[in-house]
Amino acid sequence: MGEQGDPSWLPAGSRVQWVTGAVPPSPMGLVRLLIRDDDRVFCVPRERNGMLDLPTREVSEADPIGLKAILALSIDVTGSAEPPRWVGAVRNVVPDPSQDYGWPVPIAHFGVWQVENVPRIDGQWLDVKGETSSLKERHWFPLIAVADLP
Repeated sequence: MGEQGDPSWLPAGSRVQWVTGAVPPSPMGLVRLLIRDDDRVFCVPRERNGMLDLPTREVSEADPIGLKAILALSIDVTGSAEPPRWVGAVRNVVPDPSQDYGWPVPIAHFGVWQVENVPRIDGQWLDVKGETSSLKERHWFPLIAVADLP
C-alpha cells in the first residue's frame, strides 16, 4: 500500500510500510480498534502520555496475529462480541535494532481492525478529514482510506 524510509520514530536505516490483505500478518505487537462516525473516529488517551489515539492493546506472543487481543479490546470498548473487520497494519522494518527499540526485529506489525458498534467507554470523537486533523501524525492514519472500502 505504501512505504516510508527512515521514519523519525524508528532506528536509523529502518522503514515503515502500510499493508493490507486477507489475513493479518505476524508478529503483531499492538492492535488498534477503529470506530467511525462519518468523518470522526473514536479515541481515548494513551496510558503513557495521555495523547488521544485509537483504543489500543498489546498482543501476547501466544496470539501472533492479535485475534484474541482485538476481540477482547472490542468487547471492552463496545460491549459487543461481534468480530472486528481486519483493515490493515503498520509494519516496522528495523534491520539494526542497536538503538532502544522494544518490538520484534526485523519486522513488527501494528494492526487496525474496525467495528460498527458504539463505544460504551469514555473517549472523544476526533475529525480525520481536513488539513488540521491532529490524527494525521499517527502511524496508522494512511489506513483510514482502506477502512472506507466495503
